[in-house]
Parts: sequence; structure tokens; C-alpha cells
Amino acid sequence: MHPLILASTSPYRRALLERFGVAFEATRPDASEEHVTGESPVDRALRLSLAKAQSVAARRPDAVVIGSDQVAAAGNRVLDKPGDAAKCRAQLAALSGTDARFYTGCAVIGPAAGVRLVHVDTTTVFFRALSAGEIERYVDRDKPFDCAGGFRVESLGITLFESIESSDPTALIGLPLIWLASALRRAGCQLP
Repeated sequence: MHPLILASTSPYRRALLERFGVAFEATRPDASEEHVTGESPVDRALRLSLAKAQSVAARRPDAVVIGSDQVAAAGNRVLDKPGDAAKCRAQLAALSGTDARFYTGCAVIGPAAGVRLVHVDTTTVFFRALSAGEIERYVDRDKPFDCAGGFRVESLGITLFESIESSDPTALIGLPLIWLASALRRAGCQLP
């Protein structure tokens, strides 16, 4: 069996992949995450997930490589990772009472018969009306500065929502496991 590599150092993606119970290594991809003018959020998620997988596959042609990227958008505006508390509070205040879409791209590249699989999963999050105090308390407790949209759904961030629409709930955390299980089987990995 070929080695399995996650082209990411994200602890969230690593924890999700560990649910499969298979051995893998995680490594930092060498891919530019710059915005391309006029690129849709879906196209950006696909481009970046594939670029991350390709950057690692070029160094490890013997391996099955997983790349993933998530792009959040509210209307036509891409929501970047806030980076600090002030930007996080502003982002959540703008999202209060509205919805946002999260596009989680995933790519699998493998040596077997030139495997190259790509997918994007769309999740819609409906935010409840949030008070300034609720936003302040949430940001102080969860510190989601490295998360697209400014929240962590796998922890206290779940309290910010009215509802979530998704065909794969793990996609919102950063890795669409339902699709990924099928893709890894097609790439020759043995999963239950």
C-alpha cells in the first residue's frame, strides 16, 4: 500500500483524518494562497486544494496525497481568516442574522493509474441574531482567529447558528470525510 500524506498542518484536518484509523503523515504544502481576481469561491477552493496536493505529490510521487482548502463567502464577499480579535468581532457582527457559504475543496492525487480526484462540498450556515456581548464573550473564549468565518463549529461556535445545511457535516470543519473515504478507496487505500 502507498503511504498516505495529508498536505496540511491544520490540527482540525488532522483530527478529522484520524477518524479513519489509518496511518498517515501530515506535511506543509508549498502552494500560494493568493486571491485570483474574478475567481469564484468554488473555483478558489478547488484550485487551492489541488495545488496543495500537487505540491506534496511532486516531492512524494510514491504517495497518495490529500489536499484541502476552505473558502467562506457571504454574498459576493470572501471571508478570510480574521487573524485577530477585532477583525473576528467585526466579521461576526456582519454575519449576525445572515447566512454564509463555506466551500470546502478536497483533492486526492495518487500514483495508481494517475489518480487525480477533486471535489467541493458546500455548507450553508445560518447565523442567529448576535448581540455585541455575545460576540465579545464568544471571541474571548474560543479565539477562532485561524478559522474561515471567525468561528469553530466543533466547539463553542455551534452556539452562534440557527441552522446548518450540508451533505457532509465534517466539511465545515475542513475535510469532507464522506467524499474523501470514497476517493481514498478509488486511490487504492483500504478503508472499512
